[in-house]
Amino acid sequence: MSTTTNPQQGPGVDVRPVSGTLGAEITGVRLGPDLGEDVVAGIRAALLDHKVVFLRGQEHLDDAGHAGFVRRLGPLTTAHPTISGGRPEAAVLPVDSGRGNRANSWHSDVTFVDRPPSFTTLRAQVLPPSGGDTVFADTVAAYRGLPAPLRALADELWAEHSNDYDYATAHATAHATTEVSEAQAEYRQEFISTVYRTRHPVVRVHPETGARALLLGHFVQRFPGLSGVDGKLLFELFQAHVTRLENTVRWRWSPGDIALWDNRSTQHYAVADYGDAPRRLHRVTVAGEVPVGTTGEHSIAIAGDSRGYAGVAPSAA
Repeated sequence: MSTTTNPQQGPGVDVRPVSGTLGAEITGVRLGPDLGEDVVAGIRAALLDHKVVFLRGQEHLDDAGHAGFVRRLGPLTTAHPTISGGRPEAAVLPVDSGRGNRANSWHSDVTFVDRPPSFTTLRAQVLPPSGGDTVFADTVAAYRGLPAPLRALADELWAEHSNDYDYATAHATAHATTEVSEAQAEYRQEFISTVYRTRHPVVRVHPETGARALLLGHFVQRFPGLSGVDGKLLFELFQAHVTRLENTVRWRWSPGDIALWDNRSTQHYAVADYGDAPRRLHRVTVAGEVPVGTTGEHSIAIAGDSRGYAGVAPSAA
């Protein structure tokens, strides 16, 4: 496997690709709030280049240290627009299978608001003895791989995202024959305690790299101007390009692992193949900007005010 070292990262920091399309492992770094500027710049550069990066051996981090490091990448969001984090550090969200939180369908984080996070990080806490991997998909490569007529169509489309989506359909599997658990039902009720709806361009222009990426995932409810049948077919068509195996990388978690990804150019899927075994990771996200489409138009909030979640002053537009 090849090694690429960014000179901004300082001595002893290696960035090693883990697939041919996206993902890299960073070694030689002990994460924390006090990292040097050159190391932070190098991590950010690797993140923009590879879209998702992984660091092993970060067992020393607690919630405060985790959030303190992520804050070096940008201002933090609160834990979630609707879900209570329940942690001393308000920016930390436990992703806990015991609470019914199993993100086992393809999505980018929190796209139901008009300012989805720019970067997301997960820190492994409790892992099942086997299974529980996370798979990531490259939405930039998916867009580039579309035939020219489909790219032209995607450039013109908009989609409405909401947290009040069809949970059963989005999480359906061939083995989904049991009823929803009490924990899942409670989590679902908290998740939709405030309903958000946002209209996003199907293709967003990355504010830092200028790359075009498909902005889809399981929060999509409909395509304005299209029937439900046509919208469903279009969603499945474009989403199938996102999740082609050539556009993905799969990470097998170990204790102390940290994953960081660019939420503006990826989707991810937490594989729920570990039965009733506990699985808990802690999430911290960096505030993002309002997406911009290929014609320069911005996403539009239809319902729900996400300014508090994104750290924007209430008086802001």
